[in-house]
Amino acid sequence: MKKFLVVMAAVLGMAVVASAQPRAIGIRAGYGAELSYQHTLGGENFAELDLGWSAGAIQGGLAYDFIIAPLGPVNIYAGPQAFVGLANTTDADGNAKQGLWLGAGAQLGVEYLFDSIPLQLSLDWKPSLLIIPNLGFGWNSIALGIRYLF
Repeated sequence: MKKFLVVMAAVLGMAVVASAQPRAIGIRAGYGAELSYQHTLGGENFAELDLGWSAGAIQGGLAYDFIIAPLGPVNIYAGPQAFVGLANTTDADGNAKQGLWLGAGAQLGVEYLFDSIPLQLSLDWKPSLLIIPNLGFGWNSIALGIRYLF
């Protein structure tokens, strides 16, 4: 019975800690659209997981962001990111095939947190370095985010 009570106390304690962690879910829209999830990692750091699609491609990315300038309801943040994607392409003979890409980059943005409602607006830029299948640079990933805080 003691073991059961200890396990139940541990489970309830983890549930309380997990529910105290601020999270946000929503969309990012720019060149394409992404489902976006943010989770605070303690202090002023957060992780952002995005799953997006555009023009026959699907991409997933993970960023680790630091709030570098908290200005009341406005935060300026930056951090590294990694991403992987899959797209329909054609080879030199015009045959359809699927191509995989992998890359890394950064995220720089500003967010606004409303006081009266659980809503966050953000505008960010994700410059990226494509590593696979060939080396390249992407600079045009600017998006507006709308997320529900819970």
